[in-house]
Amino acid sequence: MARSKSQSKTASRPQQLDAVNAGSQPAPATVSARWLLMALALTVPAAVLFTWIVFCLLFWQGSWQLLYHPTSTVGRTPSNIGLAYDSISFAATDTGVAQLQGWWIPASAARYTALYLHDRTGNLGDTLNSLSDLHAAQLNVFSFDYRGYGQSQFEHPSEIRWREDATRALNYLTGTRHIDPHSIVIVGSGLGANLALEIAAEHPRLAAAVLESPLDSPVDVIFNDARAKLVPARLMVRDRYDLIAPASALRVPSLWLMENPKANSGAADTVFDKVTAPKARTEQATGRSITEQIRSWLADLPN
Repeated sequence: MARSKSQSKTASRPQQLDAVNAGSQPAPATVSARWLLMALALTVPAAVLFTWIVFCLLFWQGSWQLLYHPTSTVGRTPSNIGLAYDSISFAATDTGVAQLQGWWIPASAARYTALYLHDRTGNLGDTLNSLSDLHAAQLNVFSFDYRGYGQSQFEHPSEIRWREDATRALNYLTGTRHIDPHSIVIVGSGLGANLALEIAAEHPRLAAAVLESPLDSPVDVIFNDARAKLVPARLMVRDRYDLIAPASALRVPSLWLMENPKANSGAADTVFDKVTAPKARTEQATGRSITEQIRSWLADLPN
């Protein structure tokens, strides 16, 4: 009996020790509700801010597509309408790669050379009617695709790049073809007319500028987009194509060809009134072709 009691006491010790050890273990850690609320208060705004920053970056990278609509395939060339031309590669990089592609269309006994700046949509292949009108007005014609258009180097278009490309084209005419700036007429259509006005204002030695339907506030197409309301669009987009400043600074004769006299007539009148240099304005609905209007106007320019 004594032995069995001893064994019983010995057997009960591990159970007692387990109970003691269990009682001595720390209680599981708990997270206070206050800490959870603080973490939530910080995490949610951070997530919203990060999402907004990503949205801003996406808008900044893609907003140019609201204004510019380039195409890469040049489906037609001057040969399709019976005009002889030379395909020109120019504006080479340091590695010798040409950034811009253009067409040189010579005219016999031409007094002037037209540097043509096309609109924001398509590419050179869509400008044949305009190039033909200029050639028929007895002008040499040089036109090109901006970077991002046609066969020119691919880069997202922007006002800065357009101005760089137009300046390179002008330098090609004066530096490579040795054409006197006083015999160069810069011609622009649509958004290209806004660009032509900027370039003409910067180069007072040019002969003249022909501006076909310049656009009033073209960048509003970006700022009025619903997505632009969610980001600081006016700080992110640098393009402006303002007409007032270059019109005020213009020192060469200009011919303004307005397609629709009723559309934006107030804005067009304001810009036209800012020009102090010799100027003329005609409506394309006068019954005279653009060729006739340009030829007659150029004939009246002083030598």
